[in-house]
Amino acid sequence: MIANFAYEASVWVVPVLIAVTFHEAAHGYVAWKLGDDTAWRMGRVSFNPFRHVDPFGTVVLPALLLLLSGGRIMFGYARPVPVDFSRFDHPRRDMILVAVAGPAANLALAFVSALSLHVIEPFPREVGAWLEETLLRSLLLNLVLAVFNMLPLPPLDGGRVAVGLLPRVLALPLARLERYGMPVLLLLLLVLPPLSGQLGMRVSLFDAVIWPPVELLYSLIVELTGRAWIP
Repeated sequence: MIANFAYEASVWVVPVLIAVTFHEAAHGYVAWKLGDDTAWRMGRVSFNPFRHVDPFGTVVLPALLLLLSGGRIMFGYARPVPVDFSRFDHPRRDMILVAVAGPAANLALAFVSALSLHVIEPFPREVGAWLEETLLRSLLLNLVLAVFNMLPLPPLDGGRVAVGLLPRVLALPLARLERYGMPVLLLLLLVLPPLSGQLGMRVSLFDAVIWPPVELLYSLIVELTGRAWIP
């Protein structure tokens, strides 16, 4: 069991670190190019994962999910990149562009992961098997992060997009939900499924809302890259 867990952890660690690092660095880079250098001055426009690691979201939560699911589920997040929207020339439009940059980076990583599956054949069998597992998890993890982060609830990126698109009368109340958004999402992800299961009607935000678009995106990437693996 320990060997199993160690192997599962090994094929998740690199994808998680790369996924959250590129996601946050993309936010900071786009904000910098649009006029806000806050993240750049704080060293957050960087591919150094330790500049983005959140002790709970990047370490404790993924390990907990991996342990509780027997190695089937991995999810995490990094420290949010600081953005001063008042420094943008077009705050509402630019807020949307900065928000979309993170999920777009994850979609790009998913595509690169799928393409990279074509070049593992020259490696020794054991190394190739490990690389294949790691790249498959990178593909799925990045798709999950892209879809999850586009849910229309602050502080997720989709919440910021919604705030930027909605009329002010609706955008302001939604923006005020930001301080409660992450606790609510964690409750929905971690508490709702087992609690509803105890009541005889299991409800899962992941299964109902996140996984269907992930499957759709996965099928599209498989079609584009020519790799036909079933998630």
